[in-house]
Parts: sequence; C-alpha cells; structure tokens
Amino acid sequence: MPRRTATMLASTLMLIALLCAGVFIPVPYAEMSPGPTVNTLGDHDGEPVLQISGRKTYAAGGHLNMTTVRVTSADYRMNLVEAVYGWLAHDNKVVPRETLYPDGKTEEQSTQENAEEFSQSQESAKVAALKELDVPVKSWVIVSTVVKGSPAEDKLHAGDVIKAVDGTAVKEPADVAKLVTRHKPGQDVRFTIVPAQEQLAAEKEKRTPTKTQDITITTTTSDDTAEKRAIVGISAGTDHTFPFTVDIKLADVGGPSAGLMFALGIYDKLTPGDLTGGKFVAGTGTIDDAGKVGPIGGIEMKTVGARAKGAQYFLTPADNCAAAVKDTPEGLTLIKVDTIQDALGALKDLRSGDTADLPKCGK
Repeated sequence: MPRRTATMLASTLMLIALLCAGVFIPVPYAEMSPGPTVNTLGDHDGEPVLQISGRKTYAAGGHLNMTTVRVTSADYRMNLVEAVYGWLAHDNKVVPRETLYPDGKTEEQSTQENAEEFSQSQESAKVAALKELDVPVKSWVIVSTVVKGSPAEDKLHAGDVIKAVDGTAVKEPADVAKLVTRHKPGQDVRFTIVPAQEQLAAEKEKRTPTKTQDITITTTTSDDTAEKRAIVGISAGTDHTFPFTVDIKLADVGGPSAGLMFALGIYDKLTPGDLTGGKFVAGTGTIDDAGKVGPIGGIEMKTVGARAKGAQYFLTPADNCAAAVKDTPEGLTLIKVDTIQDALGALKDLRSGDTADLPKCGK
C-alpha cells in the first residue's frame, strides 16, 4: 500500500476513533438553555396566571414576563461532542454538573427543592406587593422543615408556630437559630409552640389560637461547619395570612427567581392603569418579604429567551448586571433593580417616556 494512502487511512481511522470517544465518553458537565417566558398579567394553559378574589382588580395591559432556564436532568450524562457544541453555541451554556446538582443531588431531590423555593417565592411576592400597597399582612414564624432522625423529629412538625424559645419571644426565623445556638450540644432547649392543627383551625374560624405547648428538646452537634454548634434539626420560615386570596397558577416551574415579576404582576392587577404603559417588560430576581431583590442563575439564558419572545426591557437584579451586560441581546435594555421600589420607579419612567435616567446595567 502506498505510504500516502496508508497515512490517509490511519488519519481517517484515528479521526473516527476520536469521534467515537467523543460520543461515548461522558464528561462532568451539564447544559443550560433559554426556557419559556410567561406573562404574569396574562393566561397560561387556558387560565390566568394571577387569580385574585375578595378584592377589586383592574385589567392590565402590556407584559410583565417571568423568565426561565432549561437545564439537563441530574441523571443525564453529557458526552464530549455535546459539551463542545454547547460551548460553541450562542444560546446555550455548558457548566460543571455540580453547579446545578451539588453534593450528588438526585433529580427527585432537586425537583423537590425547586418546588419548595417556588412556593416560598410566591408567598414573598404576595407579601412584598401588598406591603407596597399598604395592605396589612399578618405574619408569624413557623417550623418549615424537620430533619429526619434529628432530635426534633416527632416533637416538632412542619407548620407548628414558634412563639418563643426558652421564654424569649420569636419575631423572625433567624431568631430561632440564634436562641438555639446559645446552648451547648447536649443541653435542653424549650420551644413554646402553637401546634399546626390548632393554627389551621384558628385561621378557618377567624379567631386567635388559644392552645400552646411547651416542648423540650435536647440539642445535638452540627456537622456542617468547622465550628461545632447546637442544633435541634429544624429550619424556621414564615407563614402569612392575607386579607384576600391571591393564587398563582403556573405549573412545571421551580426555583425562586420569578418572585420579582410575580410581585409586580400582583401590584399591577390591584392598581388602576397599566404598570408598563403597554411596554413589553421581562425580568427575573428573587424577592423577600421586605421587597429586596436578589440574584439568580442563568441570567444570560434568560435575557436571550426574553428578547426572542419580544421583550424590550429586562428588569435585572443589581448583582447580575455584570454578567448580563457581557452579552446583551440586541434591542434589549437591561434595567438594574435592587428592590421592588426600584422596579416600580423604572416602570414609572417607562410609562412617562422619560427613559434618560433609567438605572441601566453598566452605567
């Protein structure tokens, strides 16, 4: 066989071998891509995204779109060819798999966590919007979760209202950890609670809960930090009672990043006129009860998805601005927001047409 032919054959065989290796050898990466964007002021799957009863609402025009990111599943194993393609593609982003699924988290665990975060973001969105409207909201600290096998198991339950710890009144979820960690591991801590069933009954009967219990739990040692501290194995959260019903109907979405857009949508439906002035506004960002906007992941994918849908303006958490401005889709203006008040102020400027002083990312 001529040397040239042999060389070409060897090169071809090597190329085929490399391609096969690229197809069959998994790599520790996952992929993110733009997901659906949904108008919080409109309908989804045939029903309104925001459904409010017991309070006067107003028709709202324009768009206040929440945005999402698609990610590969926890059990998906990307190969080298797919990773290279993702790195080269403009609308996709390849990231280390542990970024999306840390500590070997399973698909089921990730889905459950995202569902819990999504539910909490809806509650915080309602609280933030109603506070801006000076609508009173009753709040209290509850047991959010109980760790299986912990000292609190079978003693405290999700939904129990925490009134006090060691006789000290609890006002914020963070108060619980502060009071528990005053103890050394192995010491007793006393919780004063309203059982979840009593709280639910009182809400249904529109009365103040009357039954409380004192429950003593022996603390154990944490194993999640270098500095050992006393824990009982619960996480504390906040529950609320609203003066009217606000339901958010949006399935197959998880995580906390739609909080800001839900809050703005609720605000818009409870006030006359169009909050956007008819503009197509999209955005993202977590929100807490006080209206503080927090950063999210996948900002580049969300701006791409929003612009593809027709968005002109994108409400961007301040901490995400640096990443978002690196590759802003043409025709999309990034507006920097740190609170719900910032977002409302920017929307007011959009309605008036005075966009010169918009707090843009990169300014």
